[in-house]
Amino acid sequence: MRIGCPTEIKTREYRVGLTPRAAEEAIAAGHEVLVQAGAGAGAGFEDAAYQAIGAKIAGDAAEVFDWAEMIVKVKEPQPQERKMLREGQILFTYLHLAPDPEQTKDLLESGVTAIAYETVTDRAGGLPLLAPMSEVAGRLAPQVGAWSLQKANGGRGVLMGGVPGVGPAKVVVLGGGVVGTQAARVAAGMGADVTVLDLSLHRMRQLDDMFAREFRTRYSARGAVAEMIAEADMVIGAVLIPGAAAPKLVSRAQLSTMQPGAVLVDVAIDQGGCFETSKATTHDDPIYEVDGILHYCVANMPGAVARTSTIALGNATMPFMLALANKGWRQACEDDEHLLAGLNTHSGKLTYAAVGRALGIDVLSPRLALKV
Repeated sequence: MRIGCPTEIKTREYRVGLTPRAAEEAIAAGHEVLVQAGAGAGAGFEDAAYQAIGAKIAGDAAEVFDWAEMIVKVKEPQPQERKMLREGQILFTYLHLAPDPEQTKDLLESGVTAIAYETVTDRAGGLPLLAPMSEVAGRLAPQVGAWSLQKANGGRGVLMGGVPGVGPAKVVVLGGGVVGTQAARVAAGMGADVTVLDLSLHRMRQLDDMFAREFRTRYSARGAVAEMIAEADMVIGAVLIPGAAAPKLVSRAQLSTMQPGAVLVDVAIDQGGCFETSKATTHDDPIYEVDGILHYCVANMPGAVARTSTIALGNATMPFMLALANKGWRQACEDDEHLLAGLNTHSGKLTYAAVGRALGIDVLSPRLALKV
């Protein structure tokens, strides 16, 4: 199979869809790899590293999209990239379609077979291709939140760990999954007073067993959320409904109950955000203020630590990428129901139910899509 990897063009996105190691494995399996010039530079992988293992270098994205049978990326295709997709081509990347009707429309019109990293599952019910970036984003969230809390950046001027005689920052984490757990661990490690809210009693028992000395848990009832955010210096949004739009857990009206200069870090922004006042920002301009509350809503947080993120993502995606290349998407998805769960569009049809519900679009069963 011809595997193409274009340079990411989302603002300040330095990750790359294929590491030289992944490209080498694909070539060893008999496939051809074409990487756009400079695609890996932001993550520390120069063109020479790809050429040394037998990959070819393309001068521009158009050459990659025109040549490749499968496009491997990191972020969702941008409007100019979506124009280059075609029916019969495989797109393997993060998509986050539920809050993005324009991208969904373009993918359906292209006829591309799009497999989303964030909806591929595993036997334990997890999301193995989302987890590495969730870990990165979760660990970054307290760091960017602490920076935002500094008075010079518009925040309350509160130090995460406090000092003798002065208490630490109060950090509330909404959601106890991968993002929330990593965020809570790092925030607690910085000395903050941390509480994680979740709806799953089972998950809270797990967190309490593992981290009782580091942070507390609390059931995420509406009243509890309202009470906790009113006292918080930082609120980290870490909720996830796989493939679906994130629920809005904090309304604009509730901002008036919060401490002036408090910070909201919305890690759920890729799925539309879990605060009513959230809107996607970039690393160039990451923070904005609403009613005296700072919002950090960068939609590609892991791009800030591109080398770590690229290697972690490549480790997770490589086996699936090889399966798609070795078998073709139909046989690979027929053999692996967890990879089939990643199928979001095929031949002009939407194939992921949660996206269909969010956008009001009819959905074709993934199993039926295998026969189209």
